[in-house]
Amino acid sequence: MSIRLRFTLLYNAILALMLILFSAALYSIQSRSTMAALKQDLTQTGESLKTFVLTVVFQQDPYWKVASVPEEQRSFVYFSFFSKELYFYDLPEFEIIRILDSNGRLLASPYGRIEEALPLSAEGFQAVYDQEAWFETATLENKDLLVYTCPVVLEGELLSIVQIARPLDERESTLRNLAVTLLAAGLITLITAFGVGWWFSGFAFRPIRRMTRTAEAIGQERDFTRRVAYIGPQDELGRLATTFNAMLARLQDAYQRVANSLDTQRRFVIDVSHELRTPLTTLRGNLDLLRRDPPIPSEEQTDILADMVEESDRLIRLVNDLLQLAHADIRRKSNRDPLPVRPVLEESCRQARSLDPSRKIELYADDVSALVDRDTLKQVLVILLDNALKHSKGDVDVAAKTNGRTVEIRVRDHGCGIPPDQLEHIFDRFYRGENDGAAPGFGLGLSIAKSLVENQGGTIRIESAVGEGCEAVVSFPVSRD
Repeated sequence: MSIRLRFTLLYNAILALMLILFSAALYSIQSRSTMAALKQDLTQTGESLKTFVLTVVFQQDPYWKVASVPEEQRSFVYFSFFSKELYFYDLPEFEIIRILDSNGRLLASPYGRIEEALPLSAEGFQAVYDQEAWFETATLENKDLLVYTCPVVLEGELLSIVQIARPLDERESTLRNLAVTLLAAGLITLITAFGVGWWFSGFAFRPIRRMTRTAEAIGQERDFTRRVAYIGPQDELGRLATTFNAMLARLQDAYQRVANSLDTQRRFVIDVSHELRTPLTTLRGNLDLLRRDPPIPSEEQTDILADMVEESDRLIRLVNDLLQLAHADIRRKSNRDPLPVRPVLEESCRQARSLDPSRKIELYADDVSALVDRDTLKQVLVILLDNALKHSKGDVDVAAKTNGRTVEIRVRDHGCGIPPDQLEHIFDRFYRGENDGAAPGFGLGLSIAKSLVENQGGTIRIESAVGEGCEAVVSFPVSRD
């Protein structure tokens, strides 16, 4: 089931519940109000009839005072008397009136009908006997009636009982019509609301459908440069579109990094294969020379063996550099304790001077401390100093100072510098500049240094100008302890 259909059904369910509650309340109010109106009408008629009985009948009827009239004949006498009264002709024709004596026997009814008294329950008779009015419903000749029974009292004595009844047909018909009207109106409203809700939900979810199509297209085409087009307020859908586009931007960046990483790995494998192939080919050729028959002269064998030792050492250095680079890539951030930088710089410079005693290495360092692992810092400095000695012929300057929240270590040579087009590739693995072909090494030193520095939470960059030399700048977080 789609979210559009669920949203429409939920909307209609809520609307149906509200319609049911509204219809029930309206039906209940109408039922109560019509019943109250009926009771009010019956009460007014009853009060009027009580006044008539008291003022006209019991005070003017001579038969009421004649004791010689037998009690069993009084009902007919009073019936005959009441039937001639014009008062009854003014009463509504649909109201049924009965007058009973104090014992509940029928005395009279209008229009000369001699019929049984209207139903009166024991609770009702007791209420009338206690001189209280009573309402109850009854069925007479298959018709539902609302019966109002009230006592006629004179000087605290119950003289007679008046009953007025009105059929409930009209009220029940009105309520039935109201129920049918509410039901029909509710069904029409729900059907209309379903259609409107379906259209409105489709309109509201249109941006989501566009996002879905865009996501499907991106997944099929792997085009992470596409974005969701959304024009509207920054409501929930606007924020969703913004979040989706931000996610696409991050995916594009991650995808680009993965693609670059794969490309770098391919070039890395090609470079490693190239670097390994040269010494291995040399070794293979020298072995073939040593296996020649007749053997080559001993002087040539000595040269070949020396060449093989040199190539073997070259292979060992390459494998060691590759292992060091792999360890730098996977190394986690070690515990970085506050480390005084100057002693490590002095030790590194002293070791570097032994590599080329003719070169001058000057140290200018403040007494600063950085959050860095000592072995990592020593290894990075050795790489930078070795590069400076290999790729320049002048003096080398080493400096350290605090720069805001970092400690900057600078290693500067006075060589020919690096052109801008080569500077952006300086940290690439196996990259060597056009003028570095004669220098020893495999182009892995700066890659190793960059991995080591970044694993320590630092940064490294190379600043250079052609003809003015190069300067390697390494930054680590400063220690305030």
